Amino acid sequence: MKNKENTGDRCLIKNSSKENKEKIVLDIFNSAVHKYDLMNTLMTMGLDRYWRKLVVNYSGIRSGDKGLDLCCGTGMLTIELAHAVGSSGTIIGIDFAANMLALARKRTHSNNLEQIIKLINGNVLNIPFQENTFDCATVAWGLRNVSDLQLAVQEMRRVVKPGAKVISLDMAHPEIPIFKDLYWYLFKIIIPPIAKIFSSYKKAYQYLYESARAFITQKQLAELFRSSGLINVKYHNLCGGIVSIVEGTKSLPHFPY
Repeated sequence: MKNKENTGDRCLIKNSSKENKEKIVLDIFNSAVHKYDLMNTLMTMGLDRYWRKLVVNYSGIRSGDKGLDLCCGTGMLTIELAHAVGSSGTIIGIDFAANMLALARKRTHSNNLEQIIKLINGNVLNIPFQENTFDCATVAWGLRNVSDLQLAVQEMRRVVKPGAKVISLDMAHPEIPIFKDLYWYLFKIIIPPIAKIFSSYKKAYQYLYESARAFITQKQLAELFRSSGLINVKYHNLCGGIVSIVEGTKSLPHFPY
């Protein structure tokens, strides 16, 4: 049952340029917006809500803080962060898919969080804020979609304050040998057909498998966090490692004696 790599498995992204990958991702998320959250909930059996709460807990964000949620999509994690900072805090949500942001704005309005949440159309590769601005930076289901992973992590590190956390929640690679092979086999034959039900855009469900399979392991992402200048880096496997939270901290400045 060992997974076999082949050219067809990654035809959307394997040979794509950075610019082409960004266009593919933008088209997919703009097309799947209205069924995106339902699809996530069904495929995770409702655990996505629990995982978002874990991200908020690991972030260390508190009442009155200013947080940044990148690739914020429809605003689910953004809203969890907003509840954590309360009326005296601020959460900035950034996404480059306009249709996703439109739904996030409606959700923000329906939750009466417009005074706390500010939503911006932008790109994680060029965050429009000065360094040392935020008390945490989070990204959920986003890093595997960016065209320059290290630049994205470096940008997140740049804009958080010293001592603040950078956190990613994303698809991962199971580390238990037999479970790993079974997982990828079932993922390929079960998940794409489920996704197909919720999106008539063929690339959406094809990309779902391809992007997860091609994404680096949680251990490699943790190493990338370290090479980008973050300290106290660790990862937390969820559900046997099919999903992982990777966290790192921006170091405090060193002053000469």
